[in-house]
Amino acid sequence: MARVAHCSCGLLRAEADGEPVLVHVCNCIECQRRTGSVLGVSSFFSKSEVHIQGTSKLYVRDGQEGRKVRLHFCPECGTTVYGEADARPDLIGIFVGAFADPNFPAPTRSIWEQSQHPWVASIRRSGTFPKRRQPEWLDDSSRLAKRRAIKEPIYYSRRPPCGMLAA
Repeated sequence: MARVAHCSCGLLRAEADGEPVLVHVCNCIECQRRTGSVLGVSSFFSKSEVHIQGTSKLYVRDGQEGRKVRLHFCPECGTTVYGEADARPDLIGIFVGAFADPNFPAPTRSIWEQSQHPWVASIRRSGTFPKRRQPEWLDDSSRLAKRRAIKEPIYYSRRPPCGMLAA
């Protein structure tokens, strides 16, 4: 089964044949900075099973014990799609978010937990929603009337997904 990962604009693509050899969550500081989030999720495929389309820019950083990590990102939109590490020369890591597939195999390992944010494990216990949470004023018109009656401020949010500000 072919799996296709791509950047936000679609110019850089990685197609992987078969199933990943490994899927893991990385909590290291470098992955936090790379993703702009609190962790990175990577899947690893044999190099012979991955086909790259499009041009990438390359960022090389130091890994453990002097080995290098090479991260490939789209020169247009900046999305990091895949990477290669001296520690695993026969594999290509494709970042799971680039697949945008909720049925992708779950991670089997979590590494660099010494730099994990302490609240990560408790996310599922907080409020979760299948899609973006609807503002209260859309859920129940009686709440809106009550707020207006007591002159409580009403905040109308029209933000794009993920809290990104409109240009």
